[in-house]
Amino acid sequence: MIAALAAREAFLGWLERERRASPETVEAYGRDVSDLLDFLSSHQGGEPDLAALRLADLRAFLAHRAAEGIGASSRARQLSALKTFLRFLVRRHGLEPLPLGGLTGPRRKPPVPRALTEEQARTAIGDSAEDSPAMAARNQALFTLLYGCGLRISEALSLNMQDAPRAGIGLRVMGKGRKERVVPVLPAVEAAMAEWLRHRGPAGPDAPLFTGAKGGRLDPGVAQRALRNLRRMAGLPEHATPHALRHSFATHLLGGGADLRAIQELLGHASLSTTQRYTSVDQASLLETWRKAHPRAG
Repeated sequence: MIAALAAREAFLGWLERERRASPETVEAYGRDVSDLLDFLSSHQGGEPDLAALRLADLRAFLAHRAAEGIGASSRARQLSALKTFLRFLVRRHGLEPLPLGGLTGPRRKPPVPRALTEEQARTAIGDSAEDSPAMAARNQALFTLLYGCGLRISEALSLNMQDAPRAGIGLRVMGKGRKERVVPVLPAVEAAMAEWLRHRGPAGPDAPLFTGAKGGRLDPGVAQRALRNLRRMAGLPEHATPHALRHSFATHLLGGGADLRAIQELLGHASLSTTQRYTSVDQASLLETWRKAHPRAG
């Protein structure tokens, strides 16, 4: 018999000393294991015997947590912690391995994209929190590109001088999985880019398009910090991030009547189901508009 409480303490000590987990992680994993042990005490009718643990016991525990109203995301996270605990027991306490690969937790719903309003997006690409005119031009060119072409921040920062966007010429983007796509370039994107290139100065075709203060390729963290500073200065919402500009690109296209398949191609999504998340955003926006405008909505 494997003593449950002693196993829990040994596991938490291993997390802290060998895995160097944060105090918050150790505390959370401790709660997760305690929840399981409390359930097993009732389920097995006495002190939990971890050596007698079966896959059916774990499934019953997850069903119990669901009946308590614990959300799918929390249950999935707890299951991950418990799998770590059980694997520790196999290695350190001789527990017979369980076929944990066959134990799947609740599916987490992908988060609904949070887009900016059109006015907020215009503020994000039009204002600047930079004192340096060059850095202000760089940030505006980058943010205009993200919103105007729907690029991921990694895709934009991987562009070189030879890739500088020009209106009327499709911008070739290398996305996830080395999948290339071509996106149209708006005149506003070309104008913002021209202003940045005027400050950047000439460079070879393979030089980075967006550079940091020291001349190297711009770090994503610097771009994220720049938009964070801007949102504080301009009173933009907390979800105003570089990726929110990409979400806004898709949401505003959908609101303007663009075809979902076309948006999928522009975003470089492998699956249409990923793009379909934006329909819930647009429906929520329509409902909010109806509530504000319809005379009987109140």
